[in-house]
Amino acid sequence: MSAPVRVLTVAGSDSGGGAGIQADLKTMLALGVHGMSVVTAVTAQNSLGVQGAWELPVEAVRAQYRSVVDDIGVQAVKTGMLASAELVEAVAGLIDGTDAPAVVDPVGVSKHGDSLLAASALDSVRTRLLPVATVATPNLDEVAQLTGVRVESEDQLPRAAAALLSYGPRWVLIKGGHLTGDAVDLLTDGTETHWLRAPRYDNRHTHGTGCTLASAIASQLAMGRSVPEAVTAAKEYVTGAIRSGFALGGGIGPVDHGWRFRAVGR
Repeated sequence: MSAPVRVLTVAGSDSGGGAGIQADLKTMLALGVHGMSVVTAVTAQNSLGVQGAWELPVEAVRAQYRSVVDDIGVQAVKTGMLASAELVEAVAGLIDGTDAPAVVDPVGVSKHGDSLLAASALDSVRTRLLPVATVATPNLDEVAQLTGVRVESEDQLPRAAAALLSYGPRWVLIKGGHLTGDAVDLLTDGTETHWLRAPRYDNRHTHGTGCTLASAIASQLAMGRSVPEAVTAAKEYVTGAIRSGFALGGGIGPVDHGWRFRAVGR
């Protein structure tokens, strides 16, 4: 049998299994691709928040990346928690030398508001990581953190997109999930624009949404889809995962990465 297409996540570990590399690998499996991982940081994390975080040495991150890419190869790369300027710059350099699309989720804070990126790393994200991104997928808090643009309504999303595009990614997906009304995202490369809408479900269990969406986009790109096709399919997948999110522990539970499998079994 031929091997499935391969996608590499470069991100932090979520011990609670709802976000980070755990969410990425579950998403990749659900979408039929072979997921591989480079761990950048380890967190002590559960449904209530992040109790601790420890970044790995740059040499360990670089060694993991080279080990996978040089032997197995990749059809897409996805980044998540990178923690420090040193890690951001190292990963950006690695991606720049890899012939595969890259989805950059510029993770700044957790679902619970815990910081996952040092303030000193923001400039490295702007000047080193975003320029190598095929698609950047910030939420509105991350847009504000990176550009200073604060979005309070749907009609302000294009301004946010323009601000992000100025740093060099080929496409940006501005996620409007923090607004009211339908879940509206804006995808654009500065010339071509797509508005993606989905119902907003009354479900507080949404831990891992951003990781899941970015990994779904990377998986679709690895399978050869265009950026608009990949993002549209990923939005459909994550919408179902949000709808089926479940309680876990005493706080915010995760989205359901296996919702399609469970729907078939019902």
